[in-house]
Amino acid sequence: MAGITGTVENKAINSQEAQGQSYRGPFAIMTTLFFMWGFMTVWNDILIPRFKEAFTLNYFEAMLVQFAFFGAYFVGSLLYFFISMTTGDPIARIGYKNGIVIGLLISAVGSALFYPAATTTSYPLFLIALFIVGLGFAMLQIAANPYVTILGPERTASSRLNLAQGFNSVGTTIGPLIGGFLIFQYFDRAGMHGAESVKIPYMAFCIVFLILAGIFFFVRLPHIGEGKITKGAGALKFPHVVLGIIAIFMYVGGEVSVGSSIINFLGQSNIAGLTAVEASKYVSLFWGGMLIGRFMGAVELSEMKATSKKIILAAIPIAAFIILGLISGWDIVKNYLPLLILCWLLFQFGRANAGRTLTIFCVTIVVLLLSTIIIGGKIAMWCVVGIGLFSSIGWSNTFSLALEGTGIYKSQVSSLLVMAILGGALLPPLQGHIADLGGLQISYIVPLIAYSYVGFYGLKGHRIGRDRKTVSA
Repeated sequence: MAGITGTVENKAINSQEAQGQSYRGPFAIMTTLFFMWGFMTVWNDILIPRFKEAFTLNYFEAMLVQFAFFGAYFVGSLLYFFISMTTGDPIARIGYKNGIVIGLLISAVGSALFYPAATTTSYPLFLIALFIVGLGFAMLQIAANPYVTILGPERTASSRLNLAQGFNSVGTTIGPLIGGFLIFQYFDRAGMHGAESVKIPYMAFCIVFLILAGIFFFVRLPHIGEGKITKGAGALKFPHVVLGIIAIFMYVGGEVSVGSSIINFLGQSNIAGLTAVEASKYVSLFWGGMLIGRFMGAVELSEMKATSKKIILAAIPIAAFIILGLISGWDIVKNYLPLLILCWLLFQFGRANAGRTLTIFCVTIVVLLLSTIIIGGKIAMWCVVGIGLFSSIGWSNTFSLALEGTGIYKSQVSSLLVMAILGGALLPPLQGHIADLGGLQISYIVPLIAYSYVGFYGLKGHRIGRDRKTVSA
């Protein structure tokens, strides 16, 4: 392939390196978005058992929560891609900031619809509300992810995206704790339909989104990579992008399938026999692993001095162990310690290479899932919970590897990658159907296959059809 965007991108990168210090403020502002959509997305894992009980649903029907939410990512991103093909990239027209404001406003509308859905106890209306929230999040993802990667040199894009995703994981870690308490306890009243307990929390989400939209509308963000409107499907000229789309589909589908099933899985008598409130603590630990791994990934893939990197990389899991012990109790986290040690070791084997680290972590996940399917019991419980730790760098590394060398097509590539979040809509119901037929334990074959492909992308897929030393188009 000819390098038709090399000059443009190289100039942008040189400019970014020269002004790198000035991007810390905008990066800090962007982390609020990553936190917010992480905090809210993980509430779907609370909604699934809540709606399953309230509306007397089977596993397949309950998993339609994820189908509606993540299906919206596909629809919204497909619409964005179609517009970029026919009239030019929308982000190039309106800018990253305005794209974020639009996404926040759409999310606010969807959140507000939870009130009438709860009042009328309508499961279909809940699904429509989730779909609209997902449309808003799709726009946020399309704008925010590539914007973070270009707030500095491309070689450290994985580090920045891992750091931003780390704040996303702060949201996904505390989300189940707060969501489980509010939905299963605080707003749950005797004699009241279970679905009504989501009414007030989602109205609060609506207000927060409106406030954030106002903040981003007035805040000043630098214009980087905007202004060139190009028609056509240039993003699909990159083979590693096409393979990356499949990898994102598999990664999100695998992650959501595991996260969505944890509460029900840990509630089974042959696994742990936990109540929904008790199990929600382990959902928080699952997403807490994402937080730990992403901050470790941000450090390992950064360009900080080797000595500082080693110290911080060791300090993060140690600090996490102490904090988790104080919050959750030492009896719980002592079983998590071997997973933290293993994670630290795997980062050493990754040697600060995004593709190699992605493959090593995915192989580990496949082993954990095999153990879950074959062994069962408390071992299966900790294998499933530990998957969050090793899934941590999956999104960031895959996304940044797929964006590498795409120049002016970054926003269009981003829309295609966000479209692939459709995996979160399709794989959980597939897992739910298998669970209805043969049980939850065997249903983990679905994320096992998904993570196997992501491991292939890290090993070889991201290098197919491109010379990594040049910028191709």
